[in-house]
Amino acid sequence: MALDEAVRQEITATIESNEVVLFMKGNRGAPQCGFSATVIGILDSILTNYHTVDVLSASHIRDGIKDFSSWPTIPQLYVKGEFVGGCDIIQEMVGSGELYEALGLEPVEVVQPKIEISDSAAGALAQAAAEHGGTGRELHLSVDATFQSHLSIAPRTPADIEAIIDSDIVLLLDPLSASRADGITIDVADTPNGQAFNVDNPNAPRVQSMSVEELKAAIDSGEAIQLLDVRTPEERAIAAIPGAVLLNEGEAARIESLDRDVKLVLHCHHGGRSQQAAEQFVSLGFTQVFNVVGGIDAWSQEIDPEVPRY
Repeated sequence: MALDEAVRQEITATIESNEVVLFMKGNRGAPQCGFSATVIGILDSILTNYHTVDVLSASHIRDGIKDFSSWPTIPQLYVKGEFVGGCDIIQEMVGSGELYEALGLEPVEVVQPKIEISDSAAGALAQAAAEHGGTGRELHLSVDATFQSHLSIAPRTPADIEAIIDSDIVLLLDPLSASRADGITIDVADTPNGQAFNVDNPNAPRVQSMSVEELKAAIDSGEAIQLLDVRTPEERAIAAIPGAVLLNEGEAARIESLDRDVKLVLHCHHGGRSQQAAEQFVSLGFTQVFNVVGGIDAWSQEIDPEVPRY
């Protein structure tokens, strides 16, 4: 049966308006099949931003995309308007490095990371592997593009890299995760829900401190920064740093749409609230996030006494 023209136009518009599109079962946060989950894991390890289409909630797209691409299965990945393939092909392209080329990224240098695992964590990992691993399944560590770490049990793949560990644990990583994992330490910690693994990655971006003098120099030089005020509108009415934008819901959405290497500078009254907000942006994958030490109160005292203190 021929593809309905309205469906063709809808699919075409989606592909043309998004550089990377994955037609999948479920969504990025909740894949509804193993193949979709596998591709999401791969893309999350490489990209911070891409578009997904849930074919389960749109039956016309579920059937239409198969005819559109002449490919019988879901998920399906499109990059820059071109059909890339399904789960098996994407896995092969990661191993060969072709996926990075298709996405316009530099190939990943293959490294063998050194990872430190505490005795208690090693025991817990070994027990988990014994209880849930089964034949041919091993422990895996993935580190996504926002440096969030995830431990899982799955079969070894040809592209996997074995970490250097001073224990009997075998821990496997995909090439991109391996490039982000050198120096990681894994321990266990008590939580309200019981013990959980704690992965500390020294390579992860962290909030950096910026003095008011450094902020003044950046403003005076015309440096490209996003200066964000995380205070309330009532506080801002009392005093404001020139050029700062109030971080409301709309502004937060705009910032989240920017490239992750944009320079974000956040301030509040004394620096506490802006530190928390800055950490949220780091968790979203932003790599240059600064908190103004002392906030606008320090600005009033050290830079511009005309700005009222409160």
